[in-house]
Amino acid sequence: MKHIVLGLTIAAALIAAAMPLMAHHSFAAEFDSAKQIKLTGVVTKIDWTNPHVWFYFDVKDEGGQVTNWGAEMGPPHLLQGSGWTRTTMKIGDTINVQGSLAKNGSKRLNARTVTTPDGKRMGAASSEGVTP
Repeated sequence: MKHIVLGLTIAAALIAAAMPLMAHHSFAAEFDSAKQIKLTGVVTKIDWTNPHVWFYFDVKDEGGQVTNWGAEMGPPHLLQGSGWTRTTMKIGDTINVQGSLAKNGSKRLNARTVTTPDGKRMGAASSEGVTP
């Protein structure tokens, strides 16, 4: 009986450890590197969490219509390693973003670079695997 309990415990631990890997996606599964876009907008929300930092920003088109976009960046630890902090970008900031569009046509992108209000162009630790 001890061996069965130990075996089940080990199996459960292995499954639990693998779950974050299964939940993670590849860049190519969601984004199209051939469809690059540059947008300017006002930051409305920032989710500084693992496995990827996401931010949302309002973009005004030529007709004046505002659309909220979501942008994925790399994980917090990679962003911090390249100079980002939780306060580098703030709600209300006007930013420029360059990245790859979502394959499903939604208003989402994988950010490659973000230019902050002070003109600093920062890499976004993109999962695309390229450097700015």
